[in-house]
Amino acid sequence: MKLVSRYIDRDGTGRVALIPENPEDMWHAYNLISHGDTIRASTIRKVQTESATGSSSSSRVRTMLTIEVETIDFDTQACVLRLKGRNVEENQYVKMGAYHTVDIEPNRKFSLTKACWDVVALERIDMACDPSQNADVAAVIMHEGLANVCLVTGAMTLVRAKIDVTIPRKRKGSTSQHEKGLQKFYDTVLQAILRHVNFEVTRCILLASPGFVKDHFFEYMMQWASKNDNRMLIDNKSKFLLIHASSGFKHSLKEVLADPAVTSRMADTKAMAEVKALENFYSILQTEPSRAFYGLKHVLKANEGQAIDTLLVSDNLFRSQSVEERKKYVKLVESVRDNGGIARIFSSLHVSGEQLMQLTGVAAVLRFPMPELEDEPLDSDEDSE
Repeated sequence: MKLVSRYIDRDGTGRVALIPENPEDMWHAYNLISHGDTIRASTIRKVQTESATGSSSSSRVRTMLTIEVETIDFDTQACVLRLKGRNVEENQYVKMGAYHTVDIEPNRKFSLTKACWDVVALERIDMACDPSQNADVAAVIMHEGLANVCLVTGAMTLVRAKIDVTIPRKRKGSTSQHEKGLQKFYDTVLQAILRHVNFEVTRCILLASPGFVKDHFFEYMMQWASKNDNRMLIDNKSKFLLIHASSGFKHSLKEVLADPAVTSRMADTKAMAEVKALENFYSILQTEPSRAFYGLKHVLKANEGQAIDTLLVSDNLFRSQSVEERKKYVKLVESVRDNGGIARIFSSLHVSGEQLMQLTGVAAVLRFPMPELEDEPLDSDEDSE
């Protein structure tokens, strides 16, 4: 997602202009736009014109329209977001208050205005616009003198740094120039990794090369980390996976990602993290039912006691037409994080998100048992779900 402009006041009101660039961005846009928001985008309108003789004809014109969103429909197959609402700004082709449908598509700019930008919406923008925030996998494809540092997200691969260093050949009786060139190359690659890889988000860093280049670089990096007491590299040593590649060019990443060792390791990415969190919830629900609860009433009670270790909440709940309903869940997420817990927002398009919606869309694993909650009945509307 490309962020064109952003202005948000201290009271939470404001506007952002965005350009979705791929299907993943369209999903982010769907989660950002809510009932009651104002959208400004380019659209096509059919216009009737009447000539001096009284005959009429129709033509299609492109115009900028601003509507207050009332209905939102996301066509995942066509990758189009259809928004319907009333026109709220003067327009030569559309009367004030007239209904119109605006389509949001990839590579088409739109402006979104909200009465209140909450923490979940702002996080969504940061996640969509900064690939390093949602890149589960990083890859360094290299051979002597050439390296590409890449970030791999669910929808794209981004080359964040290309390193090209000339390394003198080994000469008989003297290898000092070759060793100096090699050290300079390794150091440049190392600094690129530290600059571009977010170790808190990234679960797997692939080091790929022909021969032993990757092994020698990994050894150099760990020695450097130990010498400089770099805890970031030392603590994340287990995330590095050394794989064979035919060259250091970007196209070699394709063969690296197809390696069985990589596919099994990459299973532990965001989508799998959701599945594991839900599996953990079901497991605790069976073995220690007083530490696992679902339904808003039970979860809110657990949160009052600062007992929530992991909150599981569907992004579907943040798309409620009721502003108060959305605020309730945003406040819950903020509170759990303030109390040191983890809040996982599940995608309702993922199988784990669908399962969570069958459990009312909100659940929690507690730090300690709260058997008193087991006697509390679910709300009638939650029970019916």
